[in-house]
Amino acid sequence: MKGNTLIIDALNLLLAAELTSIDQYFVHSQMYHNWGYHKLFERIDHERGDEIGHATRLIERILFLGGLPNVAARTALRLGSDVPGMLKNDLDTEYEVAALLKKTMALAESVQDYVTRNILLQLLDDTEQDHAHWLEQQLGLINAIGLPNYLQLKAAD
Repeated sequence: MKGNTLIIDALNLLLAAELTSIDQYFVHSQMYHNWGYHKLFERIDHERGDEIGHATRLIERILFLGGLPNVAARTALRLGSDVPGMLKNDLDTEYEVAALLKKTMALAESVQDYVTRNILLQLLDDTEQDHAHWLEQQLGLINAIGLPNYLQLKAAD
């Protein structure tokens, strides 16, 4: 099927953001693993898997629309140097992806590409309800119980 080039370009921008999220979550998960924060490692490694699924959905849609996925492009990588900074950077990345998803959904609707819009709606639900919400909770826990207590909880096997 021949798709709208504006949609294909927008999907490639989203793909770049999702691929960046995969890279960022991969590095952060390995940092958590190295530091002994096993629960954080498991959760962020799981999030990386979710992002791979998002990228796969975008690649499938780009190909279906007759486009070529740009798997080389990335957005700004935000690597942290400590747990609160890493969580905040991941949250900022999720907020950025959510905004881009909403913008691309509006574009898809404007050109009556409702299938793309529905695919992006599923990704948005996962981004807001799962990824961003969990990161917000973690930062809230750090504020509520303090960083040493939070880290102790996340180091348990």
